[in-house]
Amino acid sequence: MSETEHYTAEGIERLPLAEFTERAYLDYSMYVILDRALPHIGDGLKPVQRRIVYAMSELGLSATSKHKKSARTVGDVLGKFHPHGDTACYEAMVLMAQDFSYRYPLIDGQGNWGSPDDPKSFAAMRYTEARLTPYARVLLRELGQGTVEWVPNFDGTLKEPALLPARLPNVLLNGATGIAVGMATDIPPHNLREVASACIRLLDSSRATLEELCEHVRGPDFPTEAEIITPREELLKLYASGRGSVRVRARWEKEEGCAVITALPYQVSGARILEQIAGQMRAKKLPWIEDLRDESDHENPTRLVIVPRSNRVDLERLMSHLFATTDLERSYRVNLNLIGLDGRPRVKNLKEILQEWLRFRLATVRRRLQHRLNQVLDRLHLLEGLLVVYLDLDEVIRIIRSEDEPKPVLMGRFDLTEVQADYILDTRLRQLARLEEMKIRAEQEKLTKERADLEKLLGSERRLKTLVKKELAADADEFGDERRSPLAEAATPAEAMDESELAPSEPVTVVLSEKGWVRAAKGHEIDPAGLSYKAGDGYLASVRLRSNQPVVFLDATGRAYSLLAHTLPSARGQGEPLTGRFSPPDGAGFVTVLGGEPGRRWLLASDAGYGFVTQVKDLVANKKGGKAVLTLPRGARVLPACPVVDADTDRVVAVTSSGRMLVIPLNDLPRMARGKGSRILAIPGKKVEAREEYLAAIAVVPEGARLKLLSGKRHLNLKAADLNAYEGERGKRGNLLPRGFRKVDGLEVVLP
Repeated sequence: MSETEHYTAEGIERLPLAEFTERAYLDYSMYVILDRALPHIGDGLKPVQRRIVYAMSELGLSATSKHKKSARTVGDVLGKFHPHGDTACYEAMVLMAQDFSYRYPLIDGQGNWGSPDDPKSFAAMRYTEARLTPYARVLLRELGQGTVEWVPNFDGTLKEPALLPARLPNVLLNGATGIAVGMATDIPPHNLREVASACIRLLDSSRATLEELCEHVRGPDFPTEAEIITPREELLKLYASGRGSVRVRARWEKEEGCAVITALPYQVSGARILEQIAGQMRAKKLPWIEDLRDESDHENPTRLVIVPRSNRVDLERLMSHLFATTDLERSYRVNLNLIGLDGRPRVKNLKEILQEWLRFRLATVRRRLQHRLNQVLDRLHLLEGLLVVYLDLDEVIRIIRSEDEPKPVLMGRFDLTEVQADYILDTRLRQLARLEEMKIRAEQEKLTKERADLEKLLGSERRLKTLVKKELAADADEFGDERRSPLAEAATPAEAMDESELAPSEPVTVVLSEKGWVRAAKGHEIDPAGLSYKAGDGYLASVRLRSNQPVVFLDATGRAYSLLAHTLPSARGQGEPLTGRFSPPDGAGFVTVLGGEPGRRWLLASDAGYGFVTQVKDLVANKKGGKAVLTLPRGARVLPACPVVDADTDRVVAVTSSGRMLVIPLNDLPRMARGKGSRILAIPGKKVEAREEYLAAIAVVPEGARLKLLSGKRHLNLKAADLNAYEGERGKRGNLLPRGFRKVDGLEVVLP
């Protein structure tokens, strides 16, 4: 009795609850691992699959027989070998019959066995019929040749094989998935010819490296024709560790301006793909697509047609977006976890799996040869007894006729064994003719030669390996096929389009009011100042851009906030407050707006006389709190942003509140993403802080443009030649404007 067993006087076992639950859970978990969820390396099958295949072979449902109702098979499996639910058993049977689920199906079904769009749509087992496929012979051909152990079934009335004598490593060919207690398995299917070639390579050279084996096994081979885009380096790591993932992408082609999808990833439904794409179209996230059609039929099992809105749509970019946002591209987890020959589950690499399976195969072939040798020896033993009888056939007949117990007399008279004597007594009289003696001698000669061949095979490891190689090559020729999943190592990574690419591109004018209300008007021809505003509100700033481009707002603290133009309310109303979209610091209103393409340049400046040139992409902030962009000296304020036309030729015009103007080349200012910038025009800091003098206006004037200086009701037009008089070095005080124009209200750039 073990230390953990406790019995009362009545002989009833009593255990602490914690000990009982621990033992019960461990027993249950080991049962799930070993007898339900994980495949065995020998035949690559789980117990229920093995029992289904064996029961069908016992029912005579070979590949050449007639189909028989699936309910008959399920009944035999449940009643004789697998006392579990009929639904689970039938689903396991269906899986082995679906050519879109199994790379090499084991069952040939007749009737509705499901479809790639809905694998669970198969008919009930009372309607479908099934038989084994020719490939199933790989598992069953050597079953009755002494190759496997036989164990009692669940009630001890029958025997069933503990394993099937697989002639090929089915665990890699068809793969397996399963969830046990504390572990799982995900073995992808592989190509039969590639795996058989790798086995032959390993038989030729046991020192073959994993990289050399991967020259044969180039990667998984799924039942569908979608392409594997995982790089070779990652596949090598996967096979070296036994864990990793494989990325599979649908195949498509251009046809009359449309994108036609011809192959989907493993276990991906065409209906699901159409649903995902249609969902994006309904959400207006795919304006590039005009129509979506499913033209799949018997000749083209997968044919999904995507019709673009126009010929200008970049189909490559569109498909890249769909790969990233739908199941047209999927990643499959790989976990090469299986039960080894030692009966223990473990994650193994590719070489370990092939080596261990070859040990299983060599042992199986050795048992088969030994079984046949035993049969040959037994038959030769019987034939030797018959030939002895032929030497004195009359005496044998006399003994049989005259003796009450002829068996011991025959054994003593002719020096026969009991087996030989029984066989002679069971032999018909007509078989003792002279012609039969010649047949027996021919059979004896043939068996003697076969015995010599078998003994040579069993006595030589090299000959045994040669035999296994020949059988592997023969099976590869009989059942192998070309790779279905092509390897596309150079495939570009899928990339989802951002919202700006998906939005329609239309000209819009974004208008910002003094109170921080914003709206977007279609076109660039409107007069922003002429729009209606709320009482007490008025026009502040505007920018012209495209609806799919970002808009950037600057607040009084120099922080930038951004959103896409197409998300703004229409200018038909009075817009909405920006405080509903962003969270600026308390009391910090919005002072200017800018935007455009990500690379478009703008001049940002403070009225302290500092500024720098930046790009729209550096100002985009995808959060409500924005981001700090323009650093303000004490007492300084943010000036309206100025667009840059040509950084090499544009000039910056700066005017102070005291009437001084300075013109400098734009290139004199730095390119920055954030900061204070460089001094444009010299203004004493104390005067700025006290608001005695500051930068009143600033503008960027392109080459050939005029500048209109506004001063009260008067304005001053300055041509390029007029501006030359105010040119100076960056950071200087500048020159005084003419009397009457020294109080500047604004600057307007008039383009040629």
